[in-house]
Amino acid sequence: MQSTKQQFGKYNNQDVSLFVLENDNGMIVKIMDLGATITQITIPGKGIEPVSIACGFNSVDGYLSDAYKNNSPYFGCTVGRYCSQIKDAKFSLNEEEYKLNANCGDNNLHGGTVGFDKQFWAAEEVATKDKVGVQFKLKSPHFSEGFPGNVEAEVTIFLSNDNEIIINYAATTDQTTPLSMTNHTYWNLSGFEKTVESSMVQVNTNKLLALDETGAVTGEVKDVSNTIEDLREAKVVSDVHSALGDGFEHFYVFDKYGVDLNKAAEVTEPSPERKLEVYTTEPCMLFYTGKYTSDELKRDENEKYGKYRGFACETHRWPNGPNLENAPQSFTSPDEVFKSTTVFKLTF
Repeated sequence: MQSTKQQFGKYNNQDVSLFVLENDNGMIVKIMDLGATITQITIPGKGIEPVSIACGFNSVDGYLSDAYKNNSPYFGCTVGRYCSQIKDAKFSLNEEEYKLNANCGDNNLHGGTVGFDKQFWAAEEVATKDKVGVQFKLKSPHFSEGFPGNVEAEVTIFLSNDNEIIINYAATTDQTTPLSMTNHTYWNLSGFEKTVESSMVQVNTNKLLALDETGAVTGEVKDVSNTIEDLREAKVVSDVHSALGDGFEHFYVFDKYGVDLNKAAEVTEPSPERKLEVYTTEPCMLFYTGKYTSDELKRDENEKYGKYRGFACETHRWPNGPNLENAPQSFTSPDEVFKSTTVFKLTF
């Protein structure tokens, strides 16, 4: 196993660094320090060339283009302080209302206008006996994007010889504040030879969060047992798309969460045969099939993105959690440490 560091371009006159992790099986994960962003994941193919299975770009310039900024797909980045939408970009705590930056209509999305994904993280290569990785650290000041408290956030991304991408999150704060971090990688297990609609998806719960007309979670938990949205038995993505008349943007919730890793989901591409398993300590996972991804985006002529060309499995706390009484663990206090782990395990 090995890790290397190289320059990836410049952002605001500052060098962007790229960390390249490689295991003994030929799997490679590339991560830049801007946004603690996974820029590429490749696995060995049948020929000489590796197979790329995650959306991203070959330099930082791709993330700075007008096409990317106008579409805002958040490819591969670390999202925070609070991922997904917070209704009306506000919440109340101890009888005080906090107003956040609204960057999705009237709502706050993925931490606001300049969330964790648009900031430089201090980065350091780390390694254990069976893993190589990068530890990223970020200081988020009091009232950043409207959120209270000085937060020190940390995310460590490892690659193991078991073909696992292990993501450990931690954060502390000096004031009680909403915290929910996730990784926003979009996967295509066919290597972008086709859309993700041929894949089969299984999610280990029958519970789904309801959304309002703005896309914010209402707090209602729907029992989807024996419906097309019940994925406890694997379904072909295209079959569900056809039945819904739309793509996935579904927030599934789990009864088991907290300290131990639980298997949340499995996505299988039958041809060529590849599998992604998702394990997490989190109470919620968004399964999203890129229904809003712009067709203008591509890595190169052989790797084009767009609608249904990548799926995301975003593990996190409940969206809009700061406004929902039944949402678990939406706030972190000064006497707590925010902790979260998600593992993406590949079979190829």
